[in-house]
Amino acid sequence: MAVINIRKREVQIKIVYVGPGRGGKTTNLEYLFNSIRHRIQSDMVSIKTHGDRTLFFDFLPFDLGQIQGYRIKTQLYTVPGQVKYNATRKLVLKGVDGIVFVADSMAVMREKNIAALENLIENLTFYDIDIYDRFPIIMQYNKRDLADEGIPLLDIATMQGDLNAKLNAPFFEACAVRGENVIPTAKKAISATIISLQDHLA
Repeated sequence: MAVINIRKREVQIKIVYVGPGRGGKTTNLEYLFNSIRHRIQSDMVSIKTHGDRTLFFDFLPFDLGQIQGYRIKTQLYTVPGQVKYNATRKLVLKGVDGIVFVADSMAVMREKNIAALENLIENLTFYDIDIYDRFPIIMQYNKRDLADEGIPLLDIATMQGDLNAKLNAPFFEACAVRGENVIPTAKKAISATIISLQDHLA
């Protein structure tokens, strides 16, 4: 839940990037950080395993200016995608205001994408969040560039059917390593989250 400080006229929102392991969540945040580091005063925190996977979270706070007289501060996190780190995922999701689901477009990742979404729904339910009840979520279908290397990819219609048929969330095709649609994904997630909170800022 967003932290609203009426005295300071400040709102702090939390957006979490989720998805299967090695799907590109950390790569998204690294690209964002490198793109806007001149606008933020803090460093990105990243805790990784020996396999270079995010073990806990990446945290990228930055200031978005003002909306309705409130200064908006955004915190972006990622969670580990591996199944064994579910307790950490659940912990990081506490107080979440918006979600970016980063799906891996490789054909071999189809079942892991579906499992990751099911796990997200389960973890949000723990916090009494119904993802189907106008909760801000953006889908990102990452690694679309791998088609150029001859790697079999899921077509967008299949990914939409697997992951977004019921949610009907906005989605982006992306290549996080090149930065393609990374910033638009983040902007859409932030704007959708702020819109969902506007009633509280009136």
